[in-house]
Amino acid sequence: MTDINELTNKCLYFTANRLTRLITKMAEEAFMITGLSPTYAFIVNIVNEKDGLSQKEIGSLLHLKPSTITRFLDKLEHKKLIKRKSSGKLSLVYSTKKGKSLQKDIDTAWKHLHDTYSEIIGSEEGEDLTAYLLKVSDMLDGEEK
Repeated sequence: MTDINELTNKCLYFTANRLTRLITKMAEEAFMITGLSPTYAFIVNIVNEKDGLSQKEIGSLLHLKPSTITRFLDKLEHKKLIKRKSSGKLSLVYSTKKGKSLQKDIDTAWKHLHDTYSEIIGSEEGEDLTAYLLKVSDMLDGEEK
């Protein structure tokens, strides 16, 4: 008979999902100051950094499907944190004054999240783990670099 703990602890699927749940909880707590989920805040951050990105570019950066990114942008536009303008077939995304005014809180939340997990696992270990997870994700996605 196999020990169930041994089985789950050696399963990439289970351990990756556990990590996702734990880091998501930390991120949601850190981003409470913005009034946005971490993903929404990241989109605002991206648009604040570079106005005029297409929805496709934003979706590609976040590895999200077009329907998902459209839904996220709809909510952010409704909150007046971004605005979309059509340019031919493209829908380009721009910052608003309200979106830009959130940037300080977004930066604070990112720093808080980084500090929280770095305190637990170490800053260098966090950077190494992030780089390794990106490499593995790219490999699994067929984008090995």
